[in-house]
Amino acid sequence: MRNYRLGLYEKSMPGSLSIGEKLREAGAAGFDYLELSIDETDEKLARLDWSGSEIGALREVQEETGVPIGSICLSGHRRFPLGHPDPEVQRESLAIMEKAIRLAARLGARIIQVAGYDVYYEASTAATAENFARNLMLSVEMAARWGVTLAFETMETEFMNTVGKAMSWVEKADSPYLQVYPDLGNITNAALAAGRDPLADLREGKGHIVALHLKETKPGIFREVPYGTGHVRFAESAAAALDMGVRLFVGEFWYTGEADWRKTLASSERFLRQALGGASGRR
Repeated sequence: MRNYRLGLYEKSMPGSLSIGEKLREAGAAGFDYLELSIDETDEKLARLDWSGSEIGALREVQEETGVPIGSICLSGHRRFPLGHPDPEVQRESLAIMEKAIRLAARLGARIIQVAGYDVYYEASTAATAENFARNLMLSVEMAARWGVTLAFETMETEFMNTVGKAMSWVEKADSPYLQVYPDLGNITNAALAAGRDPLADLREGKGHIVALHLKETKPGIFREVPYGTGHVRFAESAAAALDMGVRLFVGEFWYTGEADWRKTLASSERFLRQALGGASGRR
């Protein structure tokens, strides 16, 4: 049995598929679990209001397929950020956070990856950082009540684009319910742009990294870079993460309309398993 689990980001598959179909496709491609997306679109945000029967049906299909929803990528705060200058938007951001935490608890997902920025479409200021800090603490309290872990994604913006920056917030919160969930591609771009070693930044999170997004990037390009065509050092990074005790990894890539997307799932699974030091296929 492997000493890690490899998940699959939901957006790697056509949006027309049901979640049940995505669970089956993830399993067929050899992945161990699915990471659910709650992004800023109305369609995805509506998932926060799923009924008890909808959640029950989804729990049943997880049991049926043997592929659980292991984590949630919560990027809906891009539209409703915790640090927004408007108090009404802040209230909406906290409502989204509370609903996401409750949804995770009801689905059995233990980790919510939260975006590491105070604001996204607005200018970051001392005031937005202060708003973020205050609402983050409220969010951590919510998560603690439900036993769900919030973990920062390192972003492509200066506010929190490194593990070191994320750790400063984790240390301020001083809670087991706020940790780090780095994006390997993002920290590679940030570190190399600053003349640093990405592995040195990754190691700054030792003891606090709950999972790792395995995403390919190129200098200045953060999305839709096929595995093996960028500059991310997957094998070295995976080895460093495993050495630090990280046992959850998620392949983050996107469906871009290709007809042979199932082949992309399978080839990505093989690439990532090789980087992690194990053979492809589920066990």
